Amino acid sequence: MSRRPFAAVLAANTISIAGSSVTLIGVPWFVLQTTGSAGRAGVVAFCATLPVVIAALVGGPVIDRIGRRRVSALSDLVCAVSVGSIPLLHYAGVLEFWMLCALMAVGGLVHTPGLTARGVLLPNLAEHAGTPLTRAASLYDAVSRGARMIGAALAGVLIAFFGAESALLLDAATFAVSALLVSAFLRGIPAAEPQPAAGKISLAGYRAELAEGWTFLTRAPLLMGITLMVMMTNGLDQGWSAVLLPVHGREALGGATAVGLLVSVFGGFALLGALLYGVWGERFPRRAVFTAAFLLCGAPRYAVAAFTDTPLPLAVTMALSGLGAGVLNPILTTVVYERIPEELRSRVSGVTTAGCELTMPLGGLAAGLLVDGFGATRTLLLFGGTYLLVTLSPLVFPAWRTMERSGEGSLEEPVQCSGDGGSAEVSRTEPVPRGSAHAAPGPPPSAN
Repeated sequence: MSRRPFAAVLAANTISIAGSSVTLIGVPWFVLQTTGSAGRAGVVAFCATLPVVIAALVGGPVIDRIGRRRVSALSDLVCAVSVGSIPLLHYAGVLEFWMLCALMAVGGLVHTPGLTARGVLLPNLAEHAGTPLTRAASLYDAVSRGARMIGAALAGVLIAFFGAESALLLDAATFAVSALLVSAFLRGIPAAEPQPAAGKISLAGYRAELAEGWTFLTRAPLLMGITLMVMMTNGLDQGWSAVLLPVHGREALGGATAVGLLVSVFGGFALLGALLYGVWGERFPRRAVFTAAFLLCGAPRYAVAAFTDTPLPLAVTMALSGLGAGVLNPILTTVVYERIPEELRSRVSGVTTAGCELTMPLGGLAAGLLVDGFGATRTLLLFGGTYLLVTLSPLVFPAWRTMERSGEGSLEEPVQCSGDGGSAEVSRTEPVPRGSAHAAPGPPPSAN
């Protein structure tokens, strides 16, 4: 029994996710600095997120066949090369726009399987460390949120003093360190090595698993409602983080430092919101808390950014939005675990994860094109108004009332399943960022 493997994964996640947060700000800023075009920033965001949907659908069986330790390390190494190549090619004077798009697409394709590979090891690592799973999961999520907060603040400072290129080089280094930690400390963990194949991987098998997941989802109105709602808000959030906030920061807030601090404020208060809900959340009606939290964390950001050009009002709004965002995922996780039978989680996950991420590529692309065509203020108001309408759905549609009752909203007639294959519930099952896999648990639909 040893805590080293679990500690190594926490350290790898901290370093890798902090680096990714740097890139989340650094890449849009790099595009805006080098091209001056919000539309091009949106195109890059599209190229980076479209492969994530593909990886969510087909990654699981590949992860198990190759081995989770190897997939995690290989994913980080490929991400290090793809991210690090951007500033190096730029310094050499040979970076073309299509190269930037291609490198971001490669990173998006392999990053999610790497995070998934680490996430699905959590129960095994907790057992190996003699740590209760609940405590391990809480620590895992807290580390991820803390890393995002630190990475965002660091990105703002780096970009302001050294340029966006330095931020991208730092991210490449964090991926390399993460790969080294996983390779060195997960040896000897059976679950991290290649798993025996239950059957031959085939296109027909994938189709059958997706069909089972889709059948379950369409017959569970609450889960379908959650998937559609998160699908829409994920797309809007991608437009915010990849285009709208960087453009607003560049035009009105004084630069990348302000953007990094705003993202850090949001992340820090999201962590606080999750902790507060863990202590007191079960005392209140789920649907009311969920709706209020979504209304708080969504539309106000866009409205305040549209009407103010100073950081303080937006910082206060981001703090309140973060509190709301921190409440959402604990509720979604609970609802999802209550309603999907364990034997169907993998199949439903492939469908719901891809569904929740479907609009993310379009969100960044649409935001960029709209800013170039109509200006940042009008685009912010359009996105904010759409967000408000979407987040009112729990008050409008009857299916959401079943949030309050454990077991409601699942199938009245059981869906027959013919084997296991996927990852998780209404969206995912282990802490994976907005993505999951087919043959391994991963967390539910992430909001924000």
